[in-house]
Amino acid sequence: MAHIVTLQAAVTVPPPGGGPSAADLAAIEREMPLISAEVELLDVQIALLDRAPSELDERRIRRARNRVMAARRDLTNRTEPLLGGAA
Repeated sequence: MAHIVTLQAAVTVPPPGGGPSAADLAAIEREMPLISAEVELLDVQIALLDRAPSELDERRIRRARNRVMAARRDLTNRTEPLLGGAA
């Protein structure tokens, strides 16, 4: 049986240094408060998968959701220019 292989080059070319560019790192740093808030919310949700939430658990979920919304708001309302393009 003949094997079918692709004859095209890869669609995305890896960066020459093998890692993220300075612009990529700056974007990650800018979004880090949101990423951290989303991870915290996910941790709370995972902890409550196998049990019914108590009143304290419901407060933890509500606070974690509020932190995510606040981080999204802050990220959206930033006035610093974006790298590499028109804002």
